[in-house]
Amino acid sequence: MSHPNAALITLFYQAFQQLDAETMASCYSADVQFSDPVFTDLRGAAAGDMWRMLCAKAQGFSLTFDGVAADDHSGRARWVATYTFSQTGNTVVNHIDANFRFRDGKICEHHDHFDLWRWARQALGAKGLLLGWAPFVQNAIRQQAGKGLAAFQKSR
Repeated sequence: MSHPNAALITLFYQAFQQLDAETMASCYSADVQFSDPVFTDLRGAAAGDMWRMLCAKAQGFSLTFDGVAADDHSGRARWVATYTFSQTGNTVVNHIDANFRFRDGKICEHHDHFDLWRWARQALGAKGLLLGWAPFVQNAIRQQAGKGLAAFQKSR
């Protein structure tokens, strides 16, 4: 029998496989803190809105996950998202390591780790290959993503 927090992680990724952002967001506490190399500090509803935006815009999307493990306080999983990056039409296969913290049966912290340069090489092509390692390009990626999330939130 798996730990209830492992079941919560599994529910989260099964919902993601179905692009069910509402179920994903329901796995989070109201004050959740999310971070990854692009969205470095999302809190509360903004984390759920990020998943709503990503699910709504997903093209050519598939997801696999494994390595789910959890105890009363923390957990982890590995997941791979394959999708078409809409700005370039390039296929991205992003390998992510996720770490979680739990409180009262919900995810209260979610930190995803992946190689942003590797992502940029796939998503942006030659520009990402040549410049994706550079802080100014990585910051531009973060700013663009932040603007996209703000626009999505405003349109809701």
